[in-house]
Amino acid sequence: MANHVSALKRARQTTKKTAVNRANKTHFRGTLRALREALQKGDAQAVTNEFRTAVSIIDKSVQKGVIHANTASRYKSRLNARVKAVAAGTSSSAAKASAPKKSAKSAR
Repeated sequence: MANHVSALKRARQTTKKTAVNRANKTHFRGTLRALREALQKGDAQAVTNEFRTAVSIIDKSVQKGVIHANTASRYKSRLNARVKAVAAGTSSSAAKASAPKKSAKSAR
């Protein structure tokens, strides 16, 4: 344990900031989990509402330093593609399965 007054203060500050950071990260992950559950159910209205909430929380997480800006952009892009797939009435996995696959021999 720290003995200096400044080191004791730093220990107190670290404890408080750790709690705040953990809460922010938990909120971020919980929002993503809720959106993924809505995507599993396939209800387009619920997915759209959850997506709006998720995008807001993702942007706030960037501001708070929970995730990097590029990571947030990647999350939003991939989630938006899944939301569009549900809205169109097709799942992204079904679209991938029906796409023709190129063989290595045809590329030569």
